[in-house]
Amino acid sequence: MKRIDISYGGQWYSVGNRTLDDVHREIQEGARAGEHWLAVNDGEGSPRPAYLFITPGVPIAVIPVPEPQDPPTDGQAPAFDDPEPEGLSPLWDGPTIHTGRPRRR
Repeated sequence: MKRIDISYGGQWYSVGNRTLDDVHREIQEGARAGEHWLAVNDGEGSPRPAYLFITPGVPIAVIPVPEPQDPPTDGQAPAFDDPEPEGLSPLWDGPTIHTGRPRRR
């Protein structure tokens, strides 16, 4: 794995040279402890060190970025294959907020 992207507070950070399990473990242990500073990189090209304050309930997303030659593992979703023709959006058949209104097509 080349790097792990992290979304925190609406900003993007990255972690390099660590495994996904290691980063998950550090975040979980830090949240259990009540507070923890997670060392990450800020910026592209020449990364700058940054520290994210991890506490219980803090929203954080951890996104592994595989090497181009890495095959997907069981835990990773396959690459998105859009079955819809170009230029047409798919029809939404999911739940609606206003159940009394007819669906627009």
